[in-house]
Amino acid sequence: MERKKWFNKEIEEIEKELETNKENGLKEEQVVKIREKKGYNELQAAKKKTLLQRFLDQFKDFSIIVLIIAAIVSGIVGIKQGEGITDTVIILIVVLVNAIIGVAQESKAEKSLEALQKLSDHASKVIRDGKLRVIPAKELVPGDLVVLDTGDYIPADLRIIEEVNLKSQESSLTGESVPIEKSSEIIKETEIGIGDRKNMLFSSSLVTYGRGKGIVVETGMTTEVGKIASMINTTEKQDTPLQQKLNKLGKTLGIAALIICIVIFVLGLIQGKEPIQMFMTAVSLAVAAIPEGLAAVSTIVLAIGVQKMVKKNAIVKRLPAVETLGSSTVICSDKTGTLTQNKMTVEKIYWNEAIRDMDNIQDDEIDEELKKLIYANMLCNDTKISQDGTLTGDPTETALVDMAFKLNFDPSLYDRTPRVQEIPFDSDRKLMTTVNQLNGKYVVFTKGGIDELLNRCSAYEINNEVHQNIGEYVNKIREKNEELAKDALRVLGCAYKEIDHIPSKEEMAQIENDLIFIGMVGMIDPPREEAKVAVEKCKTAGIKVVMITGDHKITATAIAKKLGILENDDEAITGSELEQMTDEELVQNVRKYSVYARVSPEHKVRIVNAWQKNGEVVAMTGDGVNDSPALKKADIGCAMGVVGTDVAKEAADVILTDDNFATVVSAVEEGRRIYDNILKVIQFLLSSNVGEIIVLFFATLLTPLFSKWFGITDINSLEILLPIHILWINLVTDSLPALALAFDPANSDIMQRKPVKPGKGVFTKGMTWRVIYQGVMIGGLTLAAFMIGLGTTKTPINGLTLEQSKIEVGQTMAFITLALSELTHVFNVRNNRKSIFKTGIFNNMKLIGAVVISALLVFVILWIPGLREIFSIPVLPTENIIELVCLVFAPIVIVEIFKLLNINGKEE
Repeated sequence: MERKKWFNKEIEEIEKELETNKENGLKEEQVVKIREKKGYNELQAAKKKTLLQRFLDQFKDFSIIVLIIAAIVSGIVGIKQGEGITDTVIILIVVLVNAIIGVAQESKAEKSLEALQKLSDHASKVIRDGKLRVIPAKELVPGDLVVLDTGDYIPADLRIIEEVNLKSQESSLTGESVPIEKSSEIIKETEIGIGDRKNMLFSSSLVTYGRGKGIVVETGMTTEVGKIASMINTTEKQDTPLQQKLNKLGKTLGIAALIICIVIFVLGLIQGKEPIQMFMTAVSLAVAAIPEGLAAVSTIVLAIGVQKMVKKNAIVKRLPAVETLGSSTVICSDKTGTLTQNKMTVEKIYWNEAIRDMDNIQDDEIDEELKKLIYANMLCNDTKISQDGTLTGDPTETALVDMAFKLNFDPSLYDRTPRVQEIPFDSDRKLMTTVNQLNGKYVVFTKGGIDELLNRCSAYEINNEVHQNIGEYVNKIREKNEELAKDALRVLGCAYKEIDHIPSKEEMAQIENDLIFIGMVGMIDPPREEAKVAVEKCKTAGIKVVMITGDHKITATAIAKKLGILENDDEAITGSELEQMTDEELVQNVRKYSVYARVSPEHKVRIVNAWQKNGEVVAMTGDGVNDSPALKKADIGCAMGVVGTDVAKEAADVILTDDNFATVVSAVEEGRRIYDNILKVIQFLLSSNVGEIIVLFFATLLTPLFSKWFGITDINSLEILLPIHILWINLVTDSLPALALAFDPANSDIMQRKPVKPGKGVFTKGMTWRVIYQGVMIGGLTLAAFMIGLGTTKTPINGLTLEQSKIEVGQTMAFITLALSELTHVFNVRNNRKSIFKTGIFNNMKLIGAVVISALLVFVILWIPGLREIFSIPVLPTENIIELVCLVFAPIVIVEIFKLLNINGKEE
């Protein structure tokens, strides 16, 4: 539905359309009827999922379904054979833990809406039936007449009908902190952004100056902030790149497991094995094929990364956000406070016919002319100075006082030159004037817009000499003004004159005439120095930086050029120009634009969406209510922690505690390190799982040969590993080293490479090759251990028959070799190009500790009789120690040879 353009309508037209009166407001009976039609002035939340629905959603993952089926089959077989349901319980515990973690991470959209709703929990002054009354803001309806004073929250979208020096702070909607001057005049332009609708006041904004009256034109979900709430409701959060890859991986492994299970089951039946036994073997294969700990370990690895991020001033709310940051290819950044210092600062001063850089002015250069200019800016100023020197007030005025203090002017000037009269700043005049007593005389100081000020000046001063004919000098002043404006500086002129008495009220009306022009100051919210370095770092890392701001195009462009964001063929575009483009056109042209100025919340979402449609992973920074839909739409939303609104923080994935763009880049670097380490975890766990599959597959396939070679007559008892063995290795012994990989340091070239492509799966050519050959290596070593155990046992042990003794020694050898060879293999995955002796074995002591503990957990089963019984491993083959040691350390030797021969697979 097309929204009404209230800013284009005359007040009388609005009165007629809303059936209200600009003097008396609505009647009570009208209010009741309108509320029945329009509802209350409040924001609506999206329908919430129940806790049960969220919990059940966690079981839709394909690999989880396979595990549940395996658990059920294992339980049925265990009960039938009287062996209990230990395997089933362990598998289901893994599944439940994953589900609980998933549920715990879902509730951001609801919290965003709750924070938005708090913005409307205010009282409002309203005129109804000609009487002023105070009512809850939620009871307002379109047509109500609202009265506003300085400090009031604006409770709905209003069309201004009266105003006196009215200004409002709309940073929550526009992102810009400078208060906007308001007017009741009709606006003729039809396509303008929120920040330029001077005759409108918007819900969730604040009156910072003056007073006014307005007619409510939109309430609740039809207000501008309501549109944002609606977008939050309808903006779906997509899976992160890694989540997508792991989901795809889980599905692939699940299907592979089912196929292998069917093949093994059929092979076993052909070989004459019992169906129940083959069910158990199939369950073992299913458990081996699916890396049960991968999701949990990846989550914990991310959590460890989160702790490191806190030290770098980034609080991560959603764990996968760490990984997404590392994959970011585009960063859409707000300007004010993120790329800039969020503090207006005087950069240049014009006096005595020259423009000087503020930072280069020396004490001996401060002449009488500059003193007068500084006095004018200090005294014609309403900034408040606290006892600790903190400046509070309008950002422009505090910048002028800060300039004076930097030039070592003393605050005692205020005591020596008291203000005796004033004319406050007025948006029509664009001037402010004070009369101060100075050394027994009275001086009029005026500051304001250059054109307005020059119209009031009859003379100018150079080198302490007054020249009466200003006409010849005006063009030069205007040229210098344009020179300053080209650098996107906000320019204020200063003038003065001396009088011999305190002017009366009547005289004050004419006091701003016959002034003497003394100079100009140019100010800007300057770029952060560290932001420029961070932008350059992004370029090296293959990341595009885009500025999105509510500020004017000329200012945004100047800052972007200083930061290196706008270069060569890059272009800047305004929200109005963007409005003329279709979504398809924006998707096609989005790469051309590096700066977006005067944009609305909808524009920000469109920009993010356009980049995503181009296959990019988008990080977005923001601080206002206006940023929250885009923060949620982006792959990674980063909210400002200092000046950010609660709504933005709730919608974001990451909160920057120092509001600094450089922190985003540090977070990207940390994200890449974590992503690299997760890939190490995946390579480690999957190559181990492939090894387990090979062990089970070939042990089943070769059963007749094993029976023949080693004299085993009972073919049904010839099992190499049980499901509980696989689960213990996957969940207990492998998990600790996998977690310890999270602490691996970053490679030195981590920010000199391009980001990982979003569509690129986990299984690159190099990764696939490594997982396969290293899995074959582990599987082959385990099969060798099993055969050594079968072949070297010559006498019965523990009251068993010789045949039973061979099988149990073989199982024990296979279990120890599989578990410990995987532990030594973890050192291979730390770097796929360099030897472990070059990268260093001891630069991750947590990994050393994890391997030692995991090895002890393997031996615990062999040492404790009760555990040996549960795991069906009753013997410790001490006579095969030498063979075991060789088999356990063989993975390091083999992979080192592959690295040396440069056949370990390309590291993408």
